[in-house]
Amino acid sequence: MDLQYFENRALARGFVTIAGIDEAGRGPLAGPVVAAAVILPAGGAIQGVTDSKLLTARQRDRFYDAIYERAVSIGVAIVDAGEIDRINILQASRLAMKMAAANLRPPADCLLIDGNTGIELDVFQRAIPKGDRLSASIAAASVVAKVSRDRLMQQYHRHYPQYGFDRHKGYPTRAHREAICRFGCCPIHRRTFKGVREHLGRGSSGAWAW
Repeated sequence: MDLQYFENRALARGFVTIAGIDEAGRGPLAGPVVAAAVILPAGGAIQGVTDSKLLTARQRDRFYDAIYERAVSIGVAIVDAGEIDRINILQASRLAMKMAAANLRPPADCLLIDGNTGIELDVFQRAIPKGDRLSASIAAASVVAKVSRDRLMQQYHRHYPQYGFDRHKGYPTRAHREAICRFGCCPIHRRTFKGVREHLGRGSSGAWAW
């Protein structure tokens, strides 16, 4: 499928600044959810960019730089673990996407959103299931969101090295689960998530958190 199909349809309808939106970090036990919104120039699809989950870390880093070089505008937003616990991960993901779209300069007049639902923003929008594999701008947003989040988790690793955030990025791998059992929870763990809430009260030493 032509990855510019949805962008071209929007252009044909008269929209000018078309943003793709995606998020990274719904499934981890620790860390934030990060969303990105990307406006590419008309016809500006980057060869090889697709769903970030289908790319290697090296490919994502390379495409991340290419996207920042080519994009008309990029907005990134972070919703931390505390807010995820307060409003739930679905609402936190939608909030992050809304904030990312609001951070675009120039603003978008059309939003292409990965998933099944839109966001609470007064801009024309279309939700596209598996949009990160069907739209050039959503695919670009998926790469920006994933790389941005992974780099945040690398920073967290320096403060909480016992959990191995540099390797699993907070996802529920066996090594991560074993570290939680051994050390308890740290401030960036999502306390309402299964795999974390069972270990509350056995906190890790160190109070640093974002």
